[in-house]
Amino acid sequence: MIQTVLGTLFEVIVPLSIPVIAGALLKRFTNMETKPLTTLYLYFLSPAIILETLTTAQISYDDVYLTVGFCLLNLILLWSVATVAAKLLKLPAPEQAGLTLISTLTNSVNYGLPLVLLALGKLGLDKASIYVVIQMVIVNTIGVYFAARSQFSFQNAVKSVFSLPAIYMAILAALLRLFDLHLPAGIQTGVAMVAGAYSPVVLAILGAQMIGVKNAELDRQVNAGFWTGLTIRMVISPLIACFCLFVLHVQGILYAVLFILSSMPVAVNAVVLAERFNASPKLVSKCILWTTLGSFLVLPVLIGFVK
Repeated sequence: MIQTVLGTLFEVIVPLSIPVIAGALLKRFTNMETKPLTTLYLYFLSPAIILETLTTAQISYDDVYLTVGFCLLNLILLWSVATVAAKLLKLPAPEQAGLTLISTLTNSVNYGLPLVLLALGKLGLDKASIYVVIQMVIVNTIGVYFAARSQFSFQNAVKSVFSLPAIYMAILAALLRLFDLHLPAGIQTGVAMVAGAYSPVVLAILGAQMIGVKNAELDRQVNAGFWTGLTIRMVISPLIACFCLFVLHVQGILYAVLFILSSMPVAVNAVVLAERFNASPKLVSKCILWTTLGSFLVLPVLIGFVK
């Protein structure tokens, strides 16, 4: 087990850390703007990797059903845990919303996909693509609801989902697979070339974003929410994922992929929702910072466990 963990640390975490550190240094010393890179990732790289992966992925209908079932069951259980914890701590409404975002939204896109690719290879990435598409929908619908229940509009949530090009690429890939069609060779090669740039660019963005995330001082009550969020994301979340996978009888590489992705640190875009809807952005920011730093130690152990 120790040998597997150390192997994962040097073979997976160290390569991932290079573009993350590069992005952090660029932000620190050149004040690199991340907004143009985020636009590039959201509207160009992300649709390309989704289309390329889903059109060539070795996935079955069982993989789709199990992944959807896992995402929904895992979300409900994490939401329940966060709600109970917030009630016990008597957190104010904004902090309750922030704790729910911390507990349920994971950084499975710009951190999880490169991690799965390095740890589990192309087949792991194939399985992960389904999870990532589902998470995009969850963040832009249920995630908005968690952040601002009083301001939640189903119509606006649907609009936000269909403003993402990756969703259209997922639909296109599904249609191509359904009718057993293929992209022209030249287009497929171009899409694959763009998809190949996904990992280093998004990891550099993550590093730059981490520099911008503030390690805010919190008052005593909210600080209790921070430690609770940290515990849910780093300890309870993997346990709940194991339970869900056991209940659904998930096995093989799909088990490893879903377990790893559901155990990722807090999603960086959670703070975007928190700031937009006043869902305790300081609490969310601090949890993003420390769960991401902690993940460099915790994830090798979890990957060693599933291997």
